[in-house]
Amino acid sequence: MGLYLLVLCLALLQRGGRARPDPPGCNSPEVERVAEEALEQINQDRTDGYILSLNRLYDLSHTHGQEMGGSFYKLTIDVLETKCHITSRKPWKQCEVRDIGNVPVFGECEVSVSVDSQVKLHSYSCALREVPATAVVHVCPDCPTADNLNEPVVKETANLSLQRFNEESRLANYFTLENITRASSQWVVGPSYFVEFTILETVCSKTAGDSDLSSCPPMDCQFAHRGFCLGSHVTLEDQFEIRLPVGKKDGSFRSRRPVDVKCQIYEPPAAAVEEQAHSKADGEHTGHQHHDHTHLHPHEHTHSVPPSADLTAPEPRGTLGTVVDHPAPLRSAPTARSCPGPHKHHLGLDRLKL
Repeated sequence: MGLYLLVLCLALLQRGGRARPDPPGCNSPEVERVAEEALEQINQDRTDGYILSLNRLYDLSHTHGQEMGGSFYKLTIDVLETKCHITSRKPWKQCEVRDIGNVPVFGECEVSVSVDSQVKLHSYSCALREVPATAVVHVCPDCPTADNLNEPVVKETANLSLQRFNEESRLANYFTLENITRASSQWVVGPSYFVEFTILETVCSKTAGDSDLSSCPPMDCQFAHRGFCLGSHVTLEDQFEIRLPVGKKDGSFRSRRPVDVKCQIYEPPAAAVEEQAHSKADGEHTGHQHHDHTHLHPHEHTHSVPPSADLTAPEPRGTLGTVVDHPAPLRSAPTARSCPGPHKHHLGLDRLKL
């Protein structure tokens, strides 16, 4: 009888062991889906900087919810900065990671999420840092290296680039410099400087004639446009361009070197909300003229969303976590099964532990 009970107990224990699911690891497709969606929500919550891309899942912990049958995850995610600025609001999978020739940035994010029918981000804390210039030059001696954003030549390059954009764009209003976000330099046929910066629409119309941008305040309107620009300034000694500041017939910029600029201008979120309102009104009133807000529209400050539109205002951003520019503290070895996961990118820097 005793032997029978012993065999029965062992069978029950084995059955119970088989019924208990293995804890998830970094190679789990479900966990990878959770990490990808969590990073998407992190990028949507942020208000400045560049969109982050998933490089690998470093570690995780997982607990089952007691009430709703969901799960709770704490994730450690290794990330890489992309070339897309947060202003673009693009999905991170559509953004190109900064490679060795674009002053790459890497870091880690500590993330808390819950999962039931959907993934919900609760909090995050990310620490980012540039790849050291010595590591870049060791692999690519001719690649650009980062510059201090406060250097006079960096500010000059941004101002000259914006000036050229205002001169050549067909937009109704002038734009002003908001923030310089990245700067680098390299030797091409002379010292070459590269800047990335954001711009804001001002109240000064191009149809009103020349305007001094120093007296053009940014448009204080929910429909004001923002943009992200890439500018460059090559200081060739034997080539000059005459580029006067907007609204100046003569001034300090009598001769300058070649300047190039490329800007992307984005519709404000309020335009999308208003378009939803118009679309709903179009459905309710036959013969109503459709308003297309996918283009850069003029500002008459008469935009309004009808109270009956029943549209939910977007939640304020920047409330769930932080992203800081400094090295993360030393972290312990992963504890979860099959962690860390494989890298998606190495940036050609195998010697650097990304």
